[in-house]
Amino acid sequence: MTFQQVYGYEPAVRYSAPGRVNLIGEHTDYNDGYVLPFAIDRRTVASIGQRDDRLIRVASAFEPDAVHELSLDELDPSRMQGWSAYVFGIAWALREQAGADLSDKTGFDVFIESDVPVGAGLSSSAAIECGVALAFTDLWELGLDRKTLARVGQYSENHAVGAPTGIMDQSASLLGEQDAVVFLDCRTLDTAVVDLALEANGLEVLVIDTRVEHAHATGGYKARRESCERGAQVLGVEALRDVSVDDLPRAQELLDDETFRRVRHIVTEDQRVLDTVRTLREQGPRAIGDLLVASHASMRDDFEISVPELDLAVSTALEHGAVGARMTGGGFGGAAIALVDREARDAITTAVTSAFAAAGYREPTVFTVHAAQGARRD
Repeated sequence: MTFQQVYGYEPAVRYSAPGRVNLIGEHTDYNDGYVLPFAIDRRTVASIGQRDDRLIRVASAFEPDAVHELSLDELDPSRMQGWSAYVFGIAWALREQAGADLSDKTGFDVFIESDVPVGAGLSSSAAIECGVALAFTDLWELGLDRKTLARVGQYSENHAVGAPTGIMDQSASLLGEQDAVVFLDCRTLDTAVVDLALEANGLEVLVIDTRVEHAHATGGYKARRESCERGAQVLGVEALRDVSVDDLPRAQELLDDETFRRVRHIVTEDQRVLDTVRTLREQGPRAIGDLLVASHASMRDDFEISVPELDLAVSTALEHGAVGARMTGGGFGGAAIALVDREARDAITTAVTSAFAAAGYREPTVFTVHAAQGARRD
């Protein structure tokens, strides 16, 4: 299905935005902490035609028979449902969060296509949000910068879609650059681009999509966030960003065991992000393997967001020569990443696939990603 087949005319413009892989820094974003994601060479494309009325119509290649529509005069989360809320929610958030005046604006026909895997922890949702946010901002001539659009995307996902995510995904999708990671301070929204230099070092990032699907708007993600908020409250800080590794013995005295382990993951993960940035700058990507492995162990044991398939992907990749490996994304399914020598990629892929078959798991989807440019007009 194409834009032309759905709407009967050719689109005026196309915008695209990438998914992301988080190199390290998991669940730290909504704790005002640090993250280190990169945009990937898997993208969502929004083809757009301008209308002369107030209607936004939305269709997609993954739901070809349905066209969802909503007037700009009726923008409200209560009127949004399913995946189309990722599009309608952006228009609503531009008005509600960024203060855009939409009273004199006309609507759009929007058609979404994507090769970012859904449910794999690669942020297919932020890719939709960021491509659409950049498009609407340009076409409505709102003059908003990319950091503002990241906040718009997060606000939409929190309040229109109902997923309590942080700002990392949108920041990576909007600010990413070639062969580099985005070092983001989630409190100040200060960013720095840090060279990954994988190409020069003969390394690649292998994504192992376990095909165990997760849903952030339900269950475990929300419970982890509530644990973090409870820990910060008991410790008397604004957010867990304000707790250091040296504070952990005191935290253990004040918190119940489960809350303490949730807190310990966040505090040590923030430190691992800072250590990874320093290591990349001083020693290069081959020196970060142990930090990736420690991150996975923390998510598995303290934050308890891994699943057996993710643990098997990580352990198998490491046993067969990966420099480092960890689960990535919100957890409870999704993908792991492995930092591998280019020559070892095929052998590690075969080993992981065989290990999954031997364990009776669904066959994983394994592919390489490269750090890529952020959202753009195509």
